[in-house]
Amino acid sequence: MAVAGAVKRFLPLFDRILVKRVEAITATRGGILIPEKAQKSESEATIVACGPGARSEAGNVIPMCVAVGDTVMLPAFGGSKVELEGEEYHMFREIDIVAKIAPE
Repeated sequence: MAVAGAVKRFLPLFDRILVKRVEAITATRGGILIPEKAQKSESEATIVACGPGARSEAGNVIPMCVAVGDTVMLPAFGGSKVELEGEEYHMFREIDIVAKIAPE
């Protein structure tokens, strides 16, 4: 996934992550169109930027469980929409992430 210049300079703070939602598949490889109701929901996203981690009460950094390039499952609602260079991204806290999806 190619990341635009503005996204490379966008550095989330603490335990925040910037994600790009995976676009829904609208047709099969054979060219059959998939109806909207049957399309995969936009709950999956790829992390394009993440902060260093949350801070404990003692001031120590708690490392993130996710990293740039990971595919994650997002909650149905929440997050903040961020537009960079005409592209739509979403900002979440690490605690809001539902799951990390392992590569096949």
